Amino acid sequence: MKFADLHVHSNCSDGTLSGRELAALAGSSGLAAISLVDHDSVSGIDQAQEAASAIGLEVIPGVELTAEYDGQEIHILGYLIDHANGRLLEKLAVLQKNRVDRIFKMTKKLKEDMDVRVSPEAVFELSQGGTVGRLHVARAMVQQGLVNNVYEAFHKFIGDKCPGYVAGFKLSPEEGIAVIKDAGGIPVLAHPYTVTRDALIPEFVGMGLQGLEVYYSEHSQGMVNFYLALAKKHRLLVTGGSDFHGEAKPGVKLGSVKVPYELVEKLKQAQRA
Repeated sequence: MKFADLHVHSNCSDGTLSGRELAALAGSSGLAAISLVDHDSVSGIDQAQEAASAIGLEVIPGVELTAEYDGQEIHILGYLIDHANGRLLEKLAVLQKNRVDRIFKMTKKLKEDMDVRVSPEAVFELSQGGTVGRLHVARAMVQQGLVNNVYEAFHKFIGDKCPGYVAGFKLSPEEGIAVIKDAGGIPVLAHPYTVTRDALIPEFVGMGLQGLEVYYSEHSQGMVNFYLALAKKHRLLVTGGSDFHGEAKPGVKLGSVKVPYELVEKLKQAQRA
């Protein structure tokens, strides 16, 4: 039986491995396929696909778009996208600029409101020119001895409900879904447990959402059962993955959450339809 990990990040966003390194690791892990879904970036896909082709691994082109809805951050995965699509690339350029601006705002807020002094330069250095985000801020805080680990940084300072959190993504879920569909992809709600109001999910379905990430490294069995039932009720596709980030999240291993390849085939069937 073949398996896939459909939620993997490279150093083109907040992971630590290159696309080439990810392909090698996935091949040695016995996976048949991975999907590279970097945050607001598709820059790593070509490298990963080129490396994967030599070892018989499939790299499904994807992206994880960051949207906002009613003051809450919403992540939407796009699978089987045309990652050279012009509208998609234009939108990603805007989102990447927003992310840079957000780092300056976040580090300023941490300093002025909490006297937590995080160097924005250190954050950008960790991003290595890739899409910059909160995980880079958390890693910089660890590097500067301000917290013990990235989980503490999120829990105390920069998580969604924390005093150092800054919004700033000028993309609605409806727009994100439309961008993915225009690029020929399948829009899927990432880690739905982070959407603290499950009643929002049917709203997103009405906007064109086609799937739920049911299997996820932070989903309990109860959550899995709940989201499976919700997917069945709304006739949504089911996906899953580890949310692998390399050394940025050392507790999450590539393939630690994987799904049967038949779920990939269902994504492809939906795309053809």
